[in-house]
Amino acid sequence: MRLSLIALPLLSMIAASAQTSAQASAQAAPAQDAGAAWWAHVQAIANDGMEGRGTGTPGYDRAADYVIAQFRALGLKPAGVDGYKQPVAFVEQVIQSDQSSAALIGPDGEKALAVPGDLIFSGGGGPVPDSIDAPMVFAGYGLHLPEAGHDDFAGLDLKGKIVVVLSGGPANISGALKSHARSERAHWLAQQGALGMITLVTPGQVEIPWVRRVALASAPALYYADTAMRDTQTPFLGAQFDPAKSAMFFAGTGKDFDAIAKAADASAPVASFPLALRLKAKVVAKRRDLSSPNLVAVMPGTDPKLKAQHVVLSAHLDGYGIGTAIKGDAIYNGAFDNASGVASLLEIAKAIKNSKVKPKRSILFTIVTAEEKGLLGSRYFARRPTVPQASIVADLNFDMALPIFPLTSVTPIGYDQSSLGKDVEAVSAQMKLPITPDPFPDRNVFIRSDQYSFIREGIPALFFKYGFKAGTPEAATEKAWRANIYHSPFDDLNQPVMPAESAKLNAYVTAVTLRVANAPARPVWNGDSFFKRFVK
Repeated sequence: MRLSLIALPLLSMIAASAQTSAQASAQAAPAQDAGAAWWAHVQAIANDGMEGRGTGTPGYDRAADYVIAQFRALGLKPAGVDGYKQPVAFVEQVIQSDQSSAALIGPDGEKALAVPGDLIFSGGGGPVPDSIDAPMVFAGYGLHLPEAGHDDFAGLDLKGKIVVVLSGGPANISGALKSHARSERAHWLAQQGALGMITLVTPGQVEIPWVRRVALASAPALYYADTAMRDTQTPFLGAQFDPAKSAMFFAGTGKDFDAIAKAADASAPVASFPLALRLKAKVVAKRRDLSSPNLVAVMPGTDPKLKAQHVVLSAHLDGYGIGTAIKGDAIYNGAFDNASGVASLLEIAKAIKNSKVKPKRSILFTIVTAEEKGLLGSRYFARRPTVPQASIVADLNFDMALPIFPLTSVTPIGYDQSSLGKDVEAVSAQMKLPITPDPFPDRNVFIRSDQYSFIREGIPALFFKYGFKAGTPEAATEKAWRANIYHSPFDDLNQPVMPAESAKLNAYVTAVTLRVANAPARPVWNGDSFFKRFVK
């Protein structure tokens, strides 16, 4: 597949890092061998024949067959409800943008919005309303955190309104807590009688260019067929708006959006207030039922008592499938996101199988579906696991670790929330891989992958990323990858990669897994962690 011209500067950066890594690790044959085995799995899962592994597609099923064959070869036992499979029933909802419409209505008349050029309707969470005509309110950062002394919705009349929220959040509230509030707000707003939510991103906080988001607007969305599993029980409108045009929403308020955006970029206070405009929209969607399985395998523990407990290792198998072509390529292979994570779990399973140290607790290798559709597969498993939920002591999650620069430190997202932090600190000291805090806590990483589904059920969890600090060459490389390759057809097998560095991270997580599996006591939330309230 062809590479985008905009990606060439990034590839030069990665290639330079790769050369440095190769020179530094010329003698590291074991890591290189393990890295080659890892990369072979990525090639098998992310080749064009898998067609991007869209949830519910034949390509996903072919990739699932490969994973199941690897489970069998490793001697892992089936732990699903149908062999290795745990089927999950969904409704697929595809927004028909060419038949949908939207307009802002105010004292000066009606301003038509391009769909999806200006406004992208979300098809996830539940059925979208067929039409809507409602006033709007601006709710600042859109964070409902009264326990932390912060509530952007306080004093606003939300009933019958469309709520507009802005990216970012106060600096004195942890990234994990802000992320959690963002994840829960659609459900909370629907309970308050709000009709929908529009998310604005300041130009300074854009992660994926708007043109790429528009390209993804036609991708199928999913929600649970089981209404009890849905975030909202009634139709609720979700949408995002072009960051370059966000000032349109503030017409007639006397407020300066540039000043508001500047405050948000600085994590300064942002006021909430009613907007002068209404949104009128018609949303046309096509729906169909489909099913896609999680894959679950178990490595039984060796301790007569502790083997009844489970350490979950998770990674999502699904990708974006076949979508809008970019530079003539329509297959969104998802090599790093997240064939790489599935490959890591397979290599960790092999490493534990061959280790002289055996796990006392059982290890559940859980390859989930529909992560790209809103963590749906992992949420289903965490709420309805194939083992007793109380037996799950921890989740260790792999997703898009990005082997594009040397691994010199690790960022285990969530390490500051539970006793798992002590486990990673011990392994970091042993392997000389220091822990680096999340350099961009407002990116919502804490809730953007499958570990969060377990956290919501009160289960301590970690999400492993390469460590780097803001303002470094590694940060620039990672930012360029997200801007040019993330969620595009260029996340494929042709991009530069450092397999030996992935092998190092796999070895790190293997050590963490064995430490957690063999500890006398199960992990617990820290006494000051907000998330301990979810323990059942």
